[in-house]
Amino acid sequence: MDMDRYIYDESNGLWYELHGDYYLPCDTPTFNAVNVGVWGQRHLRFIKEHRKAVFANLLSRGVLGDYLADIDTQAEDMFLRLVDQIAEREGVTEQLKAENQMEWVQRMNNIRNRATEVVNDKLIYD
Repeated sequence: MDMDRYIYDESNGLWYELHGDYYLPCDTPTFNAVNVGVWGQRHLRFIKEHRKAVFANLLSRGVLGDYLADIDTQAEDMFLRLVDQIAEREGVTEQLKAENQMEWVQRMNNIRNRATEVVNDKLIYD
């Protein structure tokens, strides 16, 4: 009896490769990264390097793409909310932008950098 080298299991979305008499999950499963932005890509690099069990678990269950898209959405929402809150608290307004563009740009860049650090600390590299 000739067995196929690769088979696909629709119940779990995984490909299996024939090794001797047994089918084992393929070493290089893929995921759909269509909805994964910069935050999700950063988190992906982090879990691949520092949280290998989490990465393997998400990948083997076929939910890695959805997980990363969710992290990306949460991170973007948190970033925008923090930028708005800090700018309001520190008086970085449209009026300042109209009166002194250079100061506004400097202060907004500083705010964005701080918000990025918070998002990285709380969501991306946690």
